[in-house]
Amino acid sequence: MRPGPSSERAVILAASERDAVKTAHLIKEAGYYANICGDLAELERQVASGAGLAIIADEAIRSADLARLTRWLNEQPSWSDFPIVLMSEGGGPERNPEAARLGRVLGNVTFVERPFHPSTLVSLVAAAVRGRRRQYQTRQILEDLTESEGLLQTALDAGHLGALELHLPDFELEASPTCKKFFGRRPGDPFTYPELLDAVHPDDRARRSGIVEQTLRTGADYRIEYRNIWPDGTEHWLDVRARAVRRPDGSIRSLVGVCSDITARKTAEIEREALLAQLAAERTALAELTATLEQRVEQRTADLMKEVAARERAQEQLRHAQKMEAIGQLTGGVAHDFNNLLMAVMGNLDLLRKRMPEDPRLRRLVDGALQGAERGASLTQRLLAFARQQDLRAVPVDLGALVRDMSNLLERSLGPRVMLRLDIPAGLPPACVDTNQLELAVLNLAINARDAMPDGGTIEISLAALQAKNDPACSRAIT
Repeated sequence: MRPGPSSERAVILAASERDAVKTAHLIKEAGYYANICGDLAELERQVASGAGLAIIADEAIRSADLARLTRWLNEQPSWSDFPIVLMSEGGGPERNPEAARLGRVLGNVTFVERPFHPSTLVSLVAAAVRGRRRQYQTRQILEDLTESEGLLQTALDAGHLGALELHLPDFELEASPTCKKFFGRRPGDPFTYPELLDAVHPDDRARRSGIVEQTLRTGADYRIEYRNIWPDGTEHWLDVRARAVRRPDGSIRSLVGVCSDITARKTAEIEREALLAQLAAERTALAELTATLEQRVEQRTADLMKEVAARERAQEQLRHAQKMEAIGQLTGGVAHDFNNLLMAVMGNLDLLRKRMPEDPRLRRLVDGALQGAERGASLTQRLLAFARQQDLRAVPVDLGALVRDMSNLLERSLGPRVMLRLDIPAGLPPACVDTNQLELAVLNLAINARDAMPDGGTIEISLAALQAKNDPACSRAIT
């Protein structure tokens, strides 16, 4: 309420109507408002409805019941101290006991002894009005402050925020009901700074103390999230933010701030971090599994390719073995039949040689025919050995003579574009081998060497005697 004519008026209760009129006229001439009251009851109503001051003659209330007036004076709001100018005939309270009593009862009383100069009364009224205006200003400030506090409290309630102030240097704590609730306390419960410190989670105390010390040392804003333990043992998260309030000399007077319960958010963050960690672990496991599966697939594919290649080689070897077996069977059959025919021819030639007359020319012909039959028999022996239808017979053999005897066969097999060269030293020891198998092996090696030289060349067959090192059963070896 803004002060106006009614709230700054002077209400007058004089001993007589004449005195009241004169006093009101004097006040109005000085520029102030004035109302005349016929009795104490009317004065009480005027004061209660709004007034700047009261001008009362002591004889008008000397024997009156002042209970209602004093009750109103005692129940004034904190900003109000209603001024009263008491006109006394017997002097002030220092000389007039009745004036002293009225001063004690009425409170803010200024005494003026009659008779008085008009300017004295006007001066007292002006001072009282100024004082009353200051009271109205205080009221407005308090109303604005109350409104601001209400708005602030509404904002705090809307934001679910608690307020706190820590006074220094004694560390006296003021906490709002909402702030107390965040520490598990009821609104009416006492809550001191040591109790706040005891409520902080043991693992967060050092970190919180460090931030508080930094704020007190530098004046920087205080902000921290920490856990606190309620009296029931449950754990909760708080977000606390505060700012230093300084004295005129620059020292910190207090820390003023707000706090909020962030337990739900922290729980969600912890669950989210756990979920992200689980997802990361699953992704890692999936990546490892994928790599393992890829490696296994690659290994399995490689093994399968090797198996397929091995099967193809085995099938090829089987086909080759079957082919060689068929060729061997065919060769063995032909060689066997041809050998039987040669045996008959050789037998007849031998009989013919024994029974023929002594004719050198005929004997040469028979010997030539018999030698040819023996070569044919030797060839059939090789074919039978190739067909594996003849048992291996290892006998001591002169390798040099064997290779020299094969020279004609080798030259015919190699053809005119390949030259055959033999390196056979004298004095070679005999070798224990199957003659037919060795001849077949030498022939195969020579043919393979010829096939490796499509443009022709030279094939050299050399023999040498070497000391065997790895086989203690043989003292010498021929290569």
